[in-house]
Amino acid sequence: MQKKIIIWSVLCFLLTTGLFAQPSIPTSNQQIKAAVMAAPQALQQGAKVYGYDQQGNWTTLREGSNAIICMADDPNQSSFHVACYHKALEPFMDYGRKMRKQGLTRQEVDQKRREAVEAGTFSMPSTASTLYSLSGNKGAYDYETGTLGKAQALTVIYVPFGTEETTGMATSPPGPGAPWLMEAGTPWAHIMIPGKPVGNNTESKN
Repeated sequence: MQKKIIIWSVLCFLLTTGLFAQPSIPTSNQQIKAAVMAAPQALQQGAKVYGYDQQGNWTTLREGSNAIICMADDPNQSSFHVACYHKALEPFMDYGRKMRKQGLTRQEVDQKRREAVEAGTFSMPSTASTLYSLSGNKGAYDYETGTLGKAQALTVIYVPFGTEETTGMATSPPGPGAPWLMEAGTPWAHIMIPGKPVGNNTESKN
């Protein structure tokens, strides 16, 4: 009997100290403010924003009035990442989210996406479409103060089925900060344009 009491006490302690607790989820407004930071300032106010409700469910936090869709940071991940992309990429992004929810690996998701494009389940944009992102460690963004400490900016331009021959882009990084073509020849071929670190904790070099 005493042993059962001890075990129950230990379990209660672990629960109250947060070992089994779900990660805390910022408010809708906090998530929106963080998510839109990935987009150029002129596009932030009208962007649609996806994020998480207080139960951790994926949901629409704000409807948009322009062509940009932003995604809030995933509270279950050990790093900070927010992204914004042109609405023409939404079928591609949404299909990937649904596949990942089924527990598929990155390779399996890519295969399913390719099959879906070939089957006409959804179409990739007919013109170049842009995605912006900010990535950093989990403490990169302070939700209480609404300030970004340090994150890496990245701009991605999707050029479906683009190759080295059709774009004139190298398929591997030619040098620090230089753009290059990734996943050449695939429906999601894209140009990677690395940005500089941004935030309050970045050093300015003049």
